Amino acid sequence: MRTVDPAKHEARRGQILAAAARCFARKGFGQTRTADICAEAGMSSGNLFHYFDSKHAIFAAIVEQEGTETKALFAELSTADPWAALIGFFDLVVDLADGDYARLALEVSAEAGRDERIAELVAANDRTLRTGLAELVERAVAAEVIDPGFAADTAATWLAALVDGLFNRIAVDPDFSPKRERKTLRLLVERMLRRA
Repeated sequence: MRTVDPAKHEARRGQILAAAARCFARKGFGQTRTADICAEAGMSSGNLFHYFDSKHAIFAAIVEQEGTETKALFAELSTADPWAALIGFFDLVVDLADGDYARLALEVSAEAGRDERIAELVAANDRTLRTGLAELVERAVAAEVIDPGFAADTAATWLAALVDGLFNRIAVDPDFSPKRERKTLRLLVERMLRRA
């Protein structure tokens, strides 16, 4: 029996997920074939199916990976100055918000409307995002840098809606540049949350 090197296995799995994410962003879930993913990843279908048993499993793994990365991000931000962490979060969103990432986010949302398992994963990721944002807001209120009139969970929901709107704007407006609008986004967040 062949011995599997866990580090190599995980690296190859990550390569597949990155290749599949590019394919899903460009062509959508429905139009992407496993052959497209194989070509993008530079591997045979037999090799691909050693890691994932279906295109759906790959898509679900991409959504799960997003949740894992979001948890790690908020764990890292939990020790930072809360206001700097909130601004840092939005800076990261802007940095990640290229065309492919935005298109993939919308494709995930669309697939969540058609697939119960994807919908469950997306809902879990959304809870992770809103919980992380709410904890930052609570810490910022305690540090007296955010208006104490905000309920943390309500503020977190609106902050998450701002992120959702950013990705939607990227997808529908090819001239919109989040990086060019970074200062405006920071100003909007500041005016929405900061104490007078």
